[in-house]
Amino acid sequence: MERLATAIRLGVYPYGSTLPPERELAVAMGVSRATLREAIAGLRAAGMVRTTRGRGGGTVVATAPATPGEGGRGALAGRRTELQDSLVFRRVVEPGACQVAAGRTLEEGERELVTGALEEVATAAGPAEHRQADSRLHLALATLTGSPQLVAAVTAVQAGLHDMLIAIPVLRVNIEHSSAQHAAIVRAVLDGDGLRARREMERHCDDTAALLRGLLDWDGHDGGPQDDGPGAGETALPAPGAGTTMTDDERRGVR
Repeated sequence: MERLATAIRLGVYPYGSTLPPERELAVAMGVSRATLREAIAGLRAAGMVRTTRGRGGGTVVATAPATPGEGGRGALAGRRTELQDSLVFRRVVEPGACQVAAGRTLEEGERELVTGALEEVATAAGPAEHRQADSRLHLALATLTGSPQLVAAVTAVQAGLHDMLIAIPVLRVNIEHSSAQHAAIVRAVLDGDGLRARREMERHCDDTAALLRGLLDWDGHDGGPQDDGPGAGETALPAPGAGTTMTDDERRGVR
């Protein structure tokens, strides 16, 4: 159930969309149809999907995308070590995935997949939709590797990243900077330049980590009192013992 719930949270199946037919979805997830039915029943009980029977029926995503800032830092209580580790893991996995993708001879459909995902980020209606479109782009890049294990690894780090980014509001300047980095990554992959693709994704990951490590170190320990203070790109989020001024990279705070 958690895998399907993660796919919904990340926008693989956006709000209002209908899940693929049971047989197709079971194959895609590598589970039996009985297991899939149990997962969907759990999601239905949680209010994440709704199912209608009969001709033209199906299972529809009923969970609207979360808006950055609405989660609040308290939602991350007790997860500091886990989430810090996910940033380290991401710094290895996503740049490597981009290098692998750039080294493959991509079919036209694969190129369209990633350029379409990039366009969806650029045209997202609002912060909530942008957050999910951002995740879908990263998952599309992982898909270009042709490696199910790399896709699973990128999905895992994107799930943790999503939880952190939902905890803080995002500013237009952050989205613009992030979009420029996304475009550079996609260009490098489509140009077949693996080293450039790795380097561009490393920069993207480093900018994200600079902000989010400050978020996780806000009070210096797990689960402590936190407020809903400055969002990405606003006032500094100093770690214990640090100064009160952010570096330029930290202030950009992009995804």
